[in-house]
Amino acid sequence: MLNILKNDPWLTPYAKAIEGRHAYYEERLSQLTQDGSISLSDFATGYLYFGLHKTSEGWVFREWAPNATEIFLVGTFNQWQHQESCRLQRKENGVWECRLPLGRIRHGDLYKLHVYWEDGFGERIPAWSKRVVQDQETFLFSAQVWEPEKKYQFRNNYFKADVSPLLIYETHVGMSTEEERVGTYNEFREHVLPRIKENGYNAIQVMAIQEHPYYASFGYHVSNFFAPSSRCGTPDELKELIDTAHDMGIAVIMDIVHSHAVKNETEGISRMDGSYDLYIHKNPERRYHKAWDSVCFDYGKNEVLHFLLSNCKYWLEEFKFDGFRFDGVTSMIYLSHGLEETFTGYNDYYNAGQDGDAICYLTLANKLIHEVNPNAITIAEEVSGMPGLTAKPDEGGYGFDYRMAMNIPDFWIRTIKEKKDEEWLPSAIWWEITNRRADEKTISYAESHDQALVGDKTIIFRLIDSDMYWYMSKWTKSTLRVDRGIALHKMIRLVTATTINGGYLNFTGNEFGHPEWIDFPREGNNWSYQYARRQWHLADDTNLKYHYLGDFDKAMLELIKSVPAFQDTPLIKIWDKDIDCILAYMRDNLLFVFNFHPLQSYFDYGILVPQGEYKIVLDTDSKAFGGFGLNDSKVSHFTHYDPLYAPHNKGWLQLYLPARSAIVMKIKDSQ
Repeated sequence: MLNILKNDPWLTPYAKAIEGRHAYYEERLSQLTQDGSISLSDFATGYLYFGLHKTSEGWVFREWAPNATEIFLVGTFNQWQHQESCRLQRKENGVWECRLPLGRIRHGDLYKLHVYWEDGFGERIPAWSKRVVQDQETFLFSAQVWEPEKKYQFRNNYFKADVSPLLIYETHVGMSTEEERVGTYNEFREHVLPRIKENGYNAIQVMAIQEHPYYASFGYHVSNFFAPSSRCGTPDELKELIDTAHDMGIAVIMDIVHSHAVKNETEGISRMDGSYDLYIHKNPERRYHKAWDSVCFDYGKNEVLHFLLSNCKYWLEEFKFDGFRFDGVTSMIYLSHGLEETFTGYNDYYNAGQDGDAICYLTLANKLIHEVNPNAITIAEEVSGMPGLTAKPDEGGYGFDYRMAMNIPDFWIRTIKEKKDEEWLPSAIWWEITNRRADEKTISYAESHDQALVGDKTIIFRLIDSDMYWYMSKWTKSTLRVDRGIALHKMIRLVTATTINGGYLNFTGNEFGHPEWIDFPREGNNWSYQYARRQWHLADDTNLKYHYLGDFDKAMLELIKSVPAFQDTPLIKIWDKDIDCILAYMRDNLLFVFNFHPLQSYFDYGILVPQGEYKIVLDTDSKAFGGFGLNDSKVSHFTHYDPLYAPHNKGWLQLYLPARSAIVMKIKDSQ
């Protein structure tokens, strides 16, 4: 019996479906590895064969285009003209090839394919292109030869990510500059990485790496899967960014998009050879993702598996990424893409509404990634709660290391929008932030980029709104909205980050309360970059209150990292009382106490805890973090003896708990 079935008896009625999915995965794995005669990593080497390559004997170019009748390689090296020497020759299995002498093509040359098929013709960018650039006058994209005389050499070839716990800084290189333009890899490396290191994060999750024709798609409409976005610089500059992050002890996780592709035909891969029977679904009902205005992969084809698995290995091997956050996993594994689904019971996971080929691909991808790099990190963006997502493939699972806890940010938005302050019930908060499968590691977060996209707002802006424009100076009179917002922002993050069982994620700038929303330049905003940047000066200006939030975030992470393997320590609820709005829990030797009540402060509030001496080590109400400083962190607190609980080594800790505040206390070592 598969371990996934042993570990969860509730899955027993669905054993046939689970075992069937696992058997299908093993069958496909056997096919791809030739019954085990090669490894999956050996199979996933398409990027070394397809595309343009410089060899000692000359240049060789290959493309898979079985429906094509004729293909020409055109570019700046032949004035974009059809030349007999640049005509591709058909090989076996729909592969086309062209060989040229070394002197014919040079570093920096631009090129494309002119592809003919039975009833038409089209200009195409090769599917395996490793660099694609846009002409700033015509706005057209072309592949570019990237073979510099001096290639970047990595300093760190054996970096291992620190995952105890995984503290992720989600970021977008292009919007990481303060100026109203696209930021660069070099600027990020020089100016942003040091901030991330100083703030205490040990990983970055980088968005929009794969080339995409429309900047405002946030990188989710990928056209060129093997090409790092040229808007931000060169491939070598991206490699140096990753290498420098590793120097700092920071892992680099790529936000990879294998759930769909841009529908553009000239820039993308949707009709490389004029047909829909290539990488994309031939069936129109499966081909288009109507909600995303994109096209979907046919994961049932070995050639598609070859393309996508090779893509995973390429980014790991060539750029030294430390793993991937897989975008849109829910969309992949459900035939409905998860749209208008409720997912209320186990039957929703095993009702023939799933795409078995997509499930198989994800399992193969996780096996491959951990085969290439056993220390790699994989994270699933999956909202349905599909069982087995983080179980090992040989146990009947999908093989991810973590699942995004997508319920948590949704809960905070609903709470802020729909609940009165006195209705922020500790029992509901505790349930939502700890509601996860016992056998799964999750990434908890209060908000990511998703929550701040145009039409929405960051948490701090929801709390303070327009008062942020006038009352964030330390030298002007504050308002109730500002005081409330600063207090709740810290409490929301503290309770989210300290109840993790895997990792914690923050989106760039949200740690210091970056205002407003995210909106990339588009026709609807007159192509403005105003909201597609990060205003670092807000955090750096000590005359403003933003730095209070950033300083608290740093102190919070320092506290978490002070406990070895914090994410694995038992999470023990000590107390929750909705009428008082009080929540308390312990991890290791730390006691966390929250008073969510908007008005009521409590004197000598009794909480039953292990006997001993406690001292405050973090206080959201500290003046250093923009609070009122109503507690004295220098004072020791001792438990009061109670004969009823003394045999259990417990006593009553009586605390002063100001309204809208939280304290973290550390019990003194018995020695």
